[in-house]
Amino acid sequence: MSFYFLLEVIYFILPAYFANMGASLSSKIRILDFLKKPIDFDKKTSRNIPIFGKHKTWRGLIFGVLIGVFVAYCQKLLYQIDFFKYISIIDYGATNIFLWGILLSCGAIMGDLISAFFKRRQNIKPGLPWIPFDQINLVVGAFILTGPFAQIEIYYWGLLLGLTFFLHILGNNLAYLLGIQKNKW
Repeated sequence: MSFYFLLEVIYFILPAYFANMGASLSSKIRILDFLKKPIDFDKKTSRNIPIFGKHKTWRGLIFGVLIGVFVAYCQKLLYQIDFFKYISIIDYGATNIFLWGILLSCGAIMGDLISAFFKRRQNIKPGLPWIPFDQINLVVGAFILTGPFAQIEIYYWGLLLGLTFFLHILGNNLAYLLGIQKNKW
């Protein structure tokens, strides 16, 4: 496995990574507080379990998707440079970049929401780790929404699952050390 191969897969999934981080960091942006409403509208199941929880908000979803689309747009701009063209798995020049960014970003956030749904059923509090699902949910969601459109080899997705698992743990521990996240992983 070469260094460029690792760069290719990480570069490919960047919009999903940034969408996931953007959703988490959106709580720090006060101008978006009007969107601080739970996606599940505070609804609960018949056993009084939240569907997703108060921390999964429209603010996070919208900001996360916007950040992911912005990163995809930057990838399209960078595609003019030979180095970025070389490490690109898809042809950003021929791709509807807004649709692509929306699919990757929504996939990442959808994966997180599905994970949160099942996490609540396991009685795991928000912010606490649920290994390995918390670490790989964004890749699974991105695969579900983009897989039918992008002819990406399955081994790329497999490598992304493994890389994302470790990068997620590293990122969360760094966020904890920086005071961005409350819980240590």
